[in-house]
Amino acid sequence: MTVTTVDSAWFRRYPAPAGRPTGRLVCLPHAGGTASVFHPWAQQLGPGVELLAARYPGRQERIAEPCIESMPALADAVTAALLPLVDVPVALFGHSMGASLAYEVALRLENLHGVRLSGLYVSSRMAPHRVQPKEAYLGGDPAIVEEVRRLGGTDADLLADPDLYDLVMPAIRADFRIVGTYHPRPAHPVHCPVAAYTGDRDPGIRPEDMRAWADVTTEGFELSVLPGDHFYLNGQRDALVRDLAARLA
Repeated sequence: MTVTTVDSAWFRRYPAPAGRPTGRLVCLPHAGGTASVFHPWAQQLGPGVELLAARYPGRQERIAEPCIESMPALADAVTAALLPLVDVPVALFGHSMGASLAYEVALRLENLHGVRLSGLYVSSRMAPHRVQPKEAYLGGDPAIVEEVRRLGGTDADLLADPDLYDLVMPAIRADFRIVGTYHPRPAHPVHCPVAAYTGDRDPGIRPEDMRAWADVTTEGFELSVLPGDHFYLNGQRDALVRDLAARLA
C-alpha cells in the first residue's frame, strides 16, 4: 500500500510512525466537524497504526465542493473511498453524527463487500434503533445555532464570530439535515467488537442510550463513560485515545 492509494480528497492521512501500517483507524467527525480535530491523536495510537481522518465536502480543503445532505449518500461515498484501504485491519471511530455514519459504513463494507472491521467505536450518539428525530435539526438557522450552542464545543465559538458564520454555516446546515433525516432502523448487527464512549454530562445522551449499541454487534460490547459533556473528547482526549490504542494493539 502506497501513499497514492489513499483518496486524498476524502481522508487526511497520518502515517504510522513505524512505516507500513499494521492497522488503520478511520475517524469520522461530528456534524459541522472537520478532520483537524483528530490531528493530535496520531502520535498516541501506537507505532503500527495509521490514522485517516475523513474530510467531508464543503469545508476546509473541500470548501468549494457541494455539501452532502443525506446519510445514504455520505455513507456510500465514504465506503467507496475506503475500499482500497482494507489490505490491513481497519477500525472506525465516529463522534456524534460520525458514529451513525461509522455504523452505516460498517454495514456496507460487511454486507456489500465482505469486509469485516477490526472494531467499531462510537461516541456520543444513540444507537441506530434508538435515534429520535429532532425538529431543531431541520429548522431554520436560528434553531440550528441554538442546538450547536446547547451541545457546546468549538463550533459554537465559530458561529459567534460574524466573519466565520457564513463560512462554516453551510456545512453545519447540511450535516444537521443528515442527522435530522436519519430515522430509526432495526438493529442490524455487525460482526466486529463495538465500544461506545460518552460524557457523563452530555445534555442529549444517557448512558442507557449508548448501552443500546450492544444490540448491533455479535462480537462483544463495552461502554466507557468519561467526565464531560457532548464534546467530552476535547478534555478527555488522552484517556480516550489511550483506550482506543489498547483496542487497536
